[in-house]
Amino acid sequence: PPSAPWPAVDVFDAPPAAGRVLLMQYQCGGCHHIGGVDGARGRSGPPLLRVSARSYLAGRVPNAPERLARWIVDPAALVPDTTMPAMGVRPAEARAMAAYLWSSR
Repeated sequence: PPSAPWPAVDVFDAPPAAGRVLLMQYQCGGCHHIGGVDGARGRSGPPLLRVSARSYLAGRVPNAPERLARWIVDPAALVPDTTMPAMGVRPAEARAMAAYLWSSR
């Protein structure tokens, strides 16, 4: 749930390789271009490259790994009018996905 406490995402301890697999499993590449993820060449969402270098997520949310994980689980909780849907990603999965995106170049 969006009101649940969100532990800090330790990008050095979270499994980025598992995050890469989960990004494929949830078909995030249907909307986003994601470096290193097979077939992730979508154009309807922004490219997910160099995420750690961004100041904001979705142009409105200050960027941090734990916010990225929360965004992946429930984007509308952070930006109510977003077009990004909730995909049913569990918090632990989102942390791994965030670790991959945070570490990607």
